[in-house]
Amino acid sequence: MSSIILDGSMVHYEALGRGRPIVFLHGWVGSWRYWINAMQVASTSYRAYAIDLFGFGDTSHNSLHYSLDQQADLIHRFLEQMGIGKVALVGHDLGGLVGFSFIKQWPQSVDRMMAINCPFEYETLNGRMRTASATELAEWLSARTPEAIAALSDASKVDPQAVSASIAGLQAKNIFPEIRNLGVPSLLVYGSNDPAVAIPTQEKTDALPNHMHQVNLEGAGHFPMIDNPTQFNRLMTDFLALDSGASPRELQMKEEWKRRVR
Repeated sequence: MSSIILDGSMVHYEALGRGRPIVFLHGWVGSWRYWINAMQVASTSYRAYAIDLFGFGDTSHNSLHYSLDQQADLIHRFLEQMGIGKVALVGHDLGGLVGFSFIKQWPQSVDRMMAINCPFEYETLNGRMRTASATELAEWLSARTPEAIAALSDASKVDPQAVSASIAGLQAKNIFPEIRNLGVPSLLVYGSNDPAVAIPTQEKTDALPNHMHQVNLEGAGHFPMIDNPTQFNRLMTDFLALDSGASPRELQMKEEWKRRVR
């Protein structure tokens, strides 16, 4: 287990591979563990990091650090202390919100962003996500296969206050109008069968700026990286392979990828 100390608090992370840096940010259920497969795939060409946010996994529990802005500051200080330059971010639900909060403050530090099942409005989040424990959510949202059970085994370590504080931040402020104008290429991915986060309406999808693109994965649930890792990893690697600054809309022109993930 790897860790660093930031302002007196321990932050746990894991790293694999060599190359351009990618940072994986977990969601409200679990920890860095459910990124293991994606990290292994990415590590063949990149230096992949996965961080436990404050209140999750083996990182310190400190309620003073649970807001979205404080979690984003964790990423900023981690990159500074580790000497990591411009990064690609891959974030799932809460991790997506933290990633976009980071982009809002340090847009020059992010080359691209992939957000999976990320709620941009409080109303799109199922009420059960606001009230159930992380262990209950893991049972509800995953297929409970041996692989899923292992990937979400840190659900019992989640501090409920970390969940409630970040959801309160989502309720208090819609960050999407701010980050949509920053120009960072962003791929928004939603599972068509996700009961936790509603897919944005077609009207909202059509209104996305050119540097943002939405892909809905047919048959995927809340954890596409666990339930269908082959499909998820192909989409992720194709997005990472785009030239720096290229719009993720170019993905829809790749018929080979569209055939593979059906």
